[in-house]
Amino acid sequence: MSMNSFGQLFRFTTWGESHGPALGAVVDGCPPGLPLSEALIQPFLDRRRPGTSRFTTQRQEPDRLEILSGVYEGLTTGTPISLMIRNVDQRSKDYSEVAVKYRPGHADYAYDAKYGLRDPRGGGRSSARETAARVAAGGVARAVLGEGVKISAYLVELGGDAIDRAHFDAAGIEANPFFCPDAGAAARWEKALDAARKSGSSLGAVVEVVAEGVPAGWGAPIYHKLDGQLAAAMMSINAVKGVEIGDGFGAARLRGEENADPMRPGNDGPVFLANHAGGVAGGISTGQPVVVRLALKPTSSILTPVETITRDGEAAEIVTRGRHDPCVGIRAAPVAEAMMALVLADAKLMHRGQTGR
Repeated sequence: MSMNSFGQLFRFTTWGESHGPALGAVVDGCPPGLPLSEALIQPFLDRRRPGTSRFTTQRQEPDRLEILSGVYEGLTTGTPISLMIRNVDQRSKDYSEVAVKYRPGHADYAYDAKYGLRDPRGGGRSSARETAARVAAGGVARAVLGEGVKISAYLVELGGDAIDRAHFDAAGIEANPFFCPDAGAAARWEKALDAARKSGSSLGAVVEVVAEGVPAGWGAPIYHKLDGQLAAAMMSINAVKGVEIGDGFGAARLRGEENADPMRPGNDGPVFLANHAGGVAGGISTGQPVVVRLALKPTSSILTPVETITRDGEAAEIVTRGRHDPCVGIRAAPVAEAMMALVLADAKLMHRGQTGR
């Protein structure tokens, strides 16, 4: 059994490989009557698209979305929605060496150990190219959530250099190639990533994704906690090695009174004076912004020689040529937004199914 689907009532399955003819997703469980079109989803794909700056892979993919089913006259029909993105700029010859040598840190050996074979072209199914399909599916999820839920992701750290939150400017997130809300940090990151790229190396990053407008009550106790589903969704993104909800590991360094989110009476329910919990308590949303952070390792495909072995078990050294992101965290920001939307859309429908609200 291969696990390529995610979600319960709102469920999506992705398909395709990095160097196949196309990739895409099938979304099932979307309610009927929602406005949906390629034009509504395309802007999200454009933000994730490769080749938009010198800080991302130079693979030139237009990532034009095609909706093949589930939409009629601009409205969802309630039937499965099939989404397709064609691959047009494959260079499989770049992976001739990878076919016989494993790239340390990549999924090459693990896939071989599991399946007894693998597609070395760009990593095949393990490539971050698969996340384009998730972003497309996330566009459908946003239609389910409606305009009341706003989701934004941005980098808060690159190569160990964090933003200064005193200089946080939400309007500046789209003004630089790093989705960075701190112009000063973005300028430093530009130099750091240029240096890493020119030396044949790569850098890691931390992405923060926030959903505002999520009402209290989404999620379920114990085995289907909202934060548990978010953690699983974010950990499924390529290169993610850690996930925090709210203060995350920082909460372990606080005292109880510091970690509490005090409440005061308000006209429309409680007013919270802090959000250390990241908008989730007991696995259920509190009505505060839902805050998640994910740590992404440096790109494993680098030009610096690394010791490895061949498929025959012989000692070797590998240099990964081709077109690769010097920091996968940059294009992970739109992917994190999509995964947040997909989890929340499922939570919304499950809450409505159980409570009728």
